[in-house]
Amino acid sequence: MNDELVHIVKWHNGSKDWSPFSDAEMTRRQNDLRKHMAENRIDAALLTSYHNICYYSGFLYCYFGRKYGMVINAKEATTITAAIDGGQPWRRSFGDNVTYTDWRKDNFFRAVQQLTKGVKRLGVEFDHISVDYRKQIEDALPGVELVDVAQPAMWMRAIKSVEEHKLIREGARICNVGGRAVMNAIKAGVPEHEVAIASTNAMIRDIAKSFPFVELMDTWTWFQSGINTDGAHNPVTNRVLQSGDILSLNCFPMIFGYYTALERTLFCDYSSNSHIDLWEKNCEVHRVGAKLIKPGATCAAIATELNEMYRSWGLLKYRSFGYGHSFGVLCHYYGREAGVELREDIHTELKPGMVVSMEPMIMIPEGQPGAGGYREHDIFIVTETGAENITNFPFGPQEMIIKN
Repeated sequence: MNDELVHIVKWHNGSKDWSPFSDAEMTRRQNDLRKHMAENRIDAALLTSYHNICYYSGFLYCYFGRKYGMVINAKEATTITAAIDGGQPWRRSFGDNVTYTDWRKDNFFRAVQQLTKGVKRLGVEFDHISVDYRKQIEDALPGVELVDVAQPAMWMRAIKSVEEHKLIREGARICNVGGRAVMNAIKAGVPEHEVAIASTNAMIRDIAKSFPFVELMDTWTWFQSGINTDGAHNPVTNRVLQSGDILSLNCFPMIFGYYTALERTLFCDYSSNSHIDLWEKNCEVHRVGAKLIKPGATCAAIATELNEMYRSWGLLKYRSFGYGHSFGVLCHYYGREAGVELREDIHTELKPGMVVSMEPMIMIPEGQPGAGGYREHDIFIVTETGAENITNFPFGPQEMIIKN
């Protein structure tokens, strides 16, 4: 760089960082997208989402109001990142990287223009860019036709590689570390946030010692008690635990952008008979659901069969969401492989390599016997002949009434 204000620069500071994924794995991912592009006469793709940039480059950006992108063409792959990140995006990207500065508000699009010269058909993520964002791309690239690549990319991500399975298994193991920390911290008089802190800290420390070099970001715990258990995504509060409370453990280590989860119903000190009856029913749905996950089964068929169990007990009206979903590059802030969710309206057939959860939940309103939210959650890798449960953590009344 010189002393003049520059718009686009290459800040290749240092060398490439360690990654859990081999060069062959990252090349395969990019080449899968290139194959789709070639078959559909797409000259290049501009990826903009957290999940796709992370999946195809290994770099997970911090948005903070700035635009990020990745351009893949027939031969090259280049991330486009903001100068505030320095050389970190280069170190994390599998491929090249260019940096745009804040000297002008359109510098991101200057970088896009440089990387898409001669492109007539450009792949973009229609499910990620807003109406305004799309117009900005069209204004920057007049005459270029925009083609959706979000859906094809999702289906590519849905089948996990052996290397992804290895990382997800490690995430599941670390979930269990967080789960044990929760169980050890539960005690009447302790506030929710202190239990969550114990779990999150335990998981972060385990991630730190388990990899040669890793960014420690976004690992979190939702720990809910009493009425707060009625929603699976309810935030942690400072509510103080009381004896007899229904509790919900939710541990989420984030490793290289990959999300894993452990969720369990627990009780503080004791549980009423009404609670145990509902709890055991939900556990039975969980057990049956686990057996239904296998290649050839459809998401809709699994959901429909489990619905009948709830219906037979008069509990179907208390079911609050689908029975499970795909795992990979996602977080509570980004990402979703919506084509692989265990819901009545999703007819996707499960295939070997997919990674899905089984997580039935019911919510009994306050004031009714057994009030609260009940949820058990395991992760399964679909194999050629069935499914492997990689969670292996206890659940149910025999294990999860915590007396500390």
